[in-house]
Amino acid sequence: MRMLRDMEVFILAADTGSLSAAARRLDMSPAAASLAVKRLEAEIDAPLFLRTTRSLRLTHEGLAFLEPCRQALQLLADGRDATLMGSAALRGVLQLSLPSDLGRNAVLNWLDDFQALYPRIQLRLLLSDRLADIYRQPVDLALRYGSLPDSNLVALPVAPQNRRILCAAPAYLMRAGVPTSPEALIEHNCLCFTLGDTVHDRWRFFREGREIPVQVRGNRVSDDGDVVRRWALAGHGVAYKSALDVADDLRSGRLVRLCAEWFGESVPLNLICADRRQISPVVQELRGFLAECCAKLLLAIDIKE
Repeated sequence: MRMLRDMEVFILAADTGSLSAAARRLDMSPAAASLAVKRLEAEIDAPLFLRTTRSLRLTHEGLAFLEPCRQALQLLADGRDATLMGSAALRGVLQLSLPSDLGRNAVLNWLDDFQALYPRIQLRLLLSDRLADIYRQPVDLALRYGSLPDSNLVALPVAPQNRRILCAAPAYLMRAGVPTSPEALIEHNCLCFTLGDTVHDRWRFFREGREIPVQVRGNRVSDDGDVVRRWALAGHGVAYKSALDVADDLRSGRLVRLCAEWFGESVPLNLICADRRQISPVVQELRGFLAECCAKLLLAIDIKE
């Protein structure tokens, strides 16, 4: 089995362009990763990489050897998954990236229940609103809102009906008044989310085939969705949030839905991976579990299509 591990090191080093990155992902030392590649090179009697102090790239022999290695490991994974099909004894490591707000306030608890059902599954979590680079970072799957930025990625629907909700805390509405239409938002302090260099301050609303885009303004902007939600709960302004993020707050009355006769932008929630071959029984079970959790969370919220 050592050769299979060596092949994993080789593939990850080729994908990331770094032996150190491959070692980190596999929880081994750089020296052990280097030794693994040397064993493979001795096995095939050819160099796999051209190494310098700053770069690592495949040789002609390494490029030819890469795809057979991938296929061999995939065949092994398929065989292992086939033995688990139909069995409750799902196992493996799930390296999962979660959005900040939904991840902290809902998915963490859901994953506790998931692991209780499947205790042989191990979790490694990354919480961030940026789409993780699942080609280079130690992440297999990413739970993300909206359309895919990369058409080569694979999206498994989790909550396709999810939309944005306009909301604010009762304390803010008592102080600033209740906006009765999307256009009235220009008179309110709007709490904005930023991703990269883009501030999402153009909010869109829909009703009977009509669309109203509103350029909003406010004194608070954050690149963390959980921070925007906390600002709204504290009464600092109006938020335009995913319904999944604020469903419990709306039910409890901590937040109030505004302009309910209009509906916000569609923000489907998807489980994203780099390759369909990653859709193992574990991933399929996780997708179904998360979809059921999201459906229950949205049950009491009227999301218009």
